[in-house]
Amino acid sequence: MKKLLSVVALVGLSGLGINLSAQQTPSTPAQAGSAPQQQTDASQQQSARSFEGKIAKSGDQLVLQESSTQTAYKIDDQEKAKQFEGKNVKVMATVDASTNTLHVVDITPSENR
Repeated sequence: MKKLLSVVALVGLSGLGINLSAQQTPSTPAQAGSAPQQQTDASQQQSARSFEGKIAKSGDQLVLQESSTQTAYKIDDQEKAKQFEGKNVKVMATVDASTNTLHVVDITPSENR
């Protein structure tokens, strides 16, 4: 009889141990909560692409007049663009389609003249 009680107690404690360890796993979702932030950052970085065209003046702002589509994009970094005014360039940027603005990562002289 004592052995039976010992076995039942042991099984009960084992079940309690498993139950407690299962309750400790909610800390994992907190870590998973940071994963979407990393994915968002990665997707923003992946959306940066190359635009080629000429830096031109439009009103009081510099814009990129893209060669292939003849689309004029506003440039968020006017200081970076200023040194290339009137020149053909390659701009690495993300585009905000709602405002037609390029968020410049880098501007370099274009190899195509």
